[in-house]
Amino acid sequence: MPPHKPYAFVTYRSQESAQKAHFHLNGGKLMCGENGVTLYLSFIDSGSVFAPLPDGLLLVEDFVSAEEEVQLMAAIDWSSSNDEVIAQKALKHRRVKHFGFEFRYDNNNVDKDEPLPAGLPDVCLPLLERCIKDGYIDIMPDQLTVNQYQSGQGIPPHVDTHSAFEDTLLSLSLGARTVMEFRHPDGRVVPVVLPGRSLLVMKGESRYLWTHGITPRKFDMVPVCDLKSSTHSGHDLETNGSLTLSKRGTRTSFTFRKIRPEPCRCAFPSACDSQGPPAPLPPSPPALPSCPSDAARLEQEFVHQVYDAIAYHFSSTRHSPWPRVCHFLSTLTPGSVLVDVGCGNGKYLGVNPEITAVGCDRSSALVQICADRGFNAFVSDALSVPLRTASCDACISIAVIHHLSTQERRLAAVRELVRLLKPGGRALIYVWAFEQEHNKQKSKYLKDHNGKQNLIKNTSEGSQEPCEYPSKCSDGACTPTDYMPVTDGKLSVHTNRTAFNTQDLLVPWHLKEGKRQEEKLETSPAPVFHRFYHVFQQGELEQLCAQVSQVKVLRSYHDQGNWCVILLKEELH
Repeated sequence: MPPHKPYAFVTYRSQESAQKAHFHLNGGKLMCGENGVTLYLSFIDSGSVFAPLPDGLLLVEDFVSAEEEVQLMAAIDWSSSNDEVIAQKALKHRRVKHFGFEFRYDNNNVDKDEPLPAGLPDVCLPLLERCIKDGYIDIMPDQLTVNQYQSGQGIPPHVDTHSAFEDTLLSLSLGARTVMEFRHPDGRVVPVVLPGRSLLVMKGESRYLWTHGITPRKFDMVPVCDLKSSTHSGHDLETNGSLTLSKRGTRTSFTFRKIRPEPCRCAFPSACDSQGPPAPLPPSPPALPSCPSDAARLEQEFVHQVYDAIAYHFSSTRHSPWPRVCHFLSTLTPGSVLVDVGCGNGKYLGVNPEITAVGCDRSSALVQICADRGFNAFVSDALSVPLRTASCDACISIAVIHHLSTQERRLAAVRELVRLLKPGGRALIYVWAFEQEHNKQKSKYLKDHNGKQNLIKNTSEGSQEPCEYPSKCSDGACTPTDYMPVTDGKLSVHTNRTAFNTQDLLVPWHLKEGKRQEEKLETSPAPVFHRFYHVFQQGELEQLCAQVSQVKVLRSYHDQGNWCVILLKEELH
């Protein structure tokens, strides 16, 4: 159980045991004298599943002695910096020193014609000679990057630039234990426990194709054996094994590389900046789902995975709560219990300090942002929230239900909100509107009349792009009749900052280069993600809510390109 946290992680020896525990214990009350607490259980769909190491990856534990560790740490003086000899930087999430050659984060490469005068520290040379002798590397490295991570700090997933460095990379971990995650392009994830004084050797596929990174958090989930001895190196966890939480401390890594004099000719051209990936064929757009399993897969790929990937950039564009949502929250009676289903970065959880507010979101990355901001939030699907029936005085669902890909799932989401409400409780729902112009007023999402981009911050989307068909726009904003509807069942990709031409579509999110520049270590264009939306036509949201029993629509309105309703859960007679 993490200290000062109201939750614990529990593992069971079989799936059947876990299901039985969930059935018998979830919602039960634990009594201690006259005091009682309600116990809630919820499954997590991601965690540390320790699998075989990627090809070419080797972990050598206890590579240096405790005495050598002290000498190496003493050789790095963080209190002073001589930029003429070495290069030292204080990045957002860690401190960095470069020796031999400076790694430049502006172009993700090194200037091979400008070596740093000092070279590598002398204390490192015996270790590198040992690496050559033991066959871990066959050529002496000439570049060193030293990173210092405080508890809770990390580094995003990356591949060290192919054109800058030769094949083998050596990473020596000093100080505290941490978990590094390796990710294959096919989606496989392998967490690797890095004990203090261990050496990680990356060659071949693990160096060129897999990304590696450290998730910023203060606790890692590790096998129990790792707390007693450094015996685990990424292999399958034994059936009778167990996981526990390991508190992070300060970790310092020494990463040794050899500067590459010629272009890279590795066997992984798709990930190689020297060879360049082949021109990709445009992906076939997904089709509208025809069954529940298709709908779940579509939302997993085009909603859940996307928001986990863009969480921090997305959060940086969501600062100010919308005034009419704040007004709804301000009308709640002091002491009321509010649940924000699909809370994102939690910007509404602190609006009214006189109520008890809890949030949930399908994105674990966004929930972590909420936790970092001091809000109560947990990971949950909007279709199945692990809270008791009739336990909330109010619910809000802001910009969530439009991500569900079928009418049945959107209806189920409304029913789940109503289930959570006490009789007499109210729910506020916002969904994106097909009609981005209402009562002759264009939403902030659309362009200004003269065609220039609207620069108001915190609008519906993070990217602003011109219309693809300016010749058809009479006033700088397309209307639905400017496009031919999609007739083959495939979803179309929407052009940002223009009116919608269909109700079911994919909306691009351009991950801004500046959000990754400081941390990324590979040269690649800023990625574009696509999110599924079903944009609601006027009256559609009210018709959806009318299908739910024991609820009535108190009012509905249009707010900056969104259709909105306030629902009241009626008393049973």
